[in-house]
Amino acid sequence: MIGVLLVEDQALVRAGFRMVVDSQPDMRVVGEAGDGASGITEAARTAPDVIVMDVRMPTMDGIEATARILAASRTPKVLVLTTYDLDDYAVAAVRAGASGFLLKDAPAEDFLAAIRTVHAGDAVLAASTTRRLLDRLAPPVDPTAQRLVSTLTDRETEVLRVLARGLSNAEIAIELAVGEGTVKTHVRHILTKLAVRDRVRAVIIAHEAGLVLPGTR
Repeated sequence: MIGVLLVEDQALVRAGFRMVVDSQPDMRVVGEAGDGASGITEAARTAPDVIVMDVRMPTMDGIEATARILAASRTPKVLVLTTYDLDDYAVAAVRAGASGFLLKDAPAEDFLAAIRTVHAGDAVLAASTTRRLLDRLAPPVDPTAQRLVSTLTDRETEVLRVLARGLSNAEIAIELAVGEGTVKTHVRHILTKLAVRDRVRAVIIAHEAGLVLPGTR
């Protein structure tokens, strides 16, 4: 059972999310909050698996709330809700540690799939969105990131380079002509060696290390 915490300042929107989540046999809403500060309190009280986090809220926005929650506990995964694809708030939320973001007007099935995907440890970023996100986050090449990437085997580096383009495990398997199980094993080793919690962080490190250049398709 996936425990979901809803942090959204609009009560009607929260009610809609609750209805959708509670209709599923494998997930339930464990708490609600109307702003980031309350979200921090509820996250500590309910210990959710996934937090659905709005970014534009009174008292404390979702960016600061995400950073504080993940600094206190590495357990929950944060799925950020945004009104506009790749707005500055969403980019900042990913920097703060969110595992991905979703447009508020996404279909219910996409919303539910995103919760399950984030809970499973994957990232909710479409390939095209990942490319634009990384172009926005693009820093100078970071020697620390390069050192981390240098700990990978040649095959793991190859997998990371493809992963950094926003491909799923299944798509990576097809591109590299290997089994999906093999890809999952490589990804698990990559996350361990890079000391990151999810694919989003691994993709950012790959970008910082110069493994993938901005605008690469």
